[in-house]
Amino acid sequence: MTSHLLSRFSEGSIHTVWDASLPPILQIQSGDTLTLETLDASYGQMARQVQAGQHPELASELSAVIVGSVYPAGPLTGGQRGHPLTGPVFVEGAQPGDTLAIEILSVEAAAWGWTACQPHGIGLLDAVLADELGQGYVHFWDLRSGTFAHFRPDIRVPLAPFPGVVGLAPAEFGPHLTSPPRQVGGNMDIRQLVAGSTLYLPVEVPGALLSAGDLHGAQGDGEVSGTGIEMEGRLTLRLSVLKDFPVTQPQFRAPPEPTNLWSQGSYAATGHAPDVMSAARTALEGLIRHMQLEYRLTLPQAYVLASACADLRISQIVDAPNYTVSALLPLGIFS
Repeated sequence: MTSHLLSRFSEGSIHTVWDASLPPILQIQSGDTLTLETLDASYGQMARQVQAGQHPELASELSAVIVGSVYPAGPLTGGQRGHPLTGPVFVEGAQPGDTLAIEILSVEAAAWGWTACQPHGIGLLDAVLADELGQGYVHFWDLRSGTFAHFRPDIRVPLAPFPGVVGLAPAEFGPHLTSPPRQVGGNMDIRQLVAGSTLYLPVEVPGALLSAGDLHGAQGDGEVSGTGIEMEGRLTLRLSVLKDFPVTQPQFRAPPEPTNLWSQGSYAATGHAPDVMSAARTALEGLIRHMQLEYRLTLPQAYVLASACADLRISQIVDAPNYTVSALLPLGIFS
């Protein structure tokens, strides 16, 4: 088996839509190992802000490890800018009806990352809390320890890096936005897809045409502010074509939790409503208000921290007319 490296700086290696007509940038054999270098979700915009002195408190710490000046601008598709994805990669032997097994061998975190919220964005509470979010908020994380990142001196979040986007080209005529996940994967933001996991995706076009990007240093289930700990990095995969393992939607096998995030228990707020989204909003807002009171965080700080580590869970879905969603905060992040 052969190992391949696809650099984010290779000509044509970054694309921003799903489209089966995009020419593959690399061709590999089933069973080969592939390392993809990826951009962060801002196309390096956050790095350029630090370099330009917009965040002087970070410049001395991060200037040596940020490279943002050569990143491409993000093209617009249907009025939206897509995720910067590395690929597509053609896997020989992959045909429609097959399954591509994607073993995640390693996810190498960058030296820094960021999490943000903004009024009227895509976050769960952006519209509800718009007046209190002001102009929005960005938190920068120092990821150089490799094991955790401090939110403030008494709050640190364990790192569990994973790719937010892993997917194959859909057969339907494109181009397609990268934001919604599909039956062939994509922007699923499944935090369990850490090193040691295997993702199974249905192949719809010859060669599968795999792309990936949007790496996260950590994230809670829900990515409630619209961002996890966004970062650039390196993703190493082993790709294998399966002829006798049919799937029609993404499935995955995950290892045990890679951190002790929940070892100290949790604090939870709940929401109850006839639809899951309303219940989730109620639960999350309750948790954020608790975080403000208990830990003296501003509302944007609590929102961003929840996106990085709090989980939204469906507690029950059978007791009509209301669903119950719980928003859980891991207490292990507080020292």
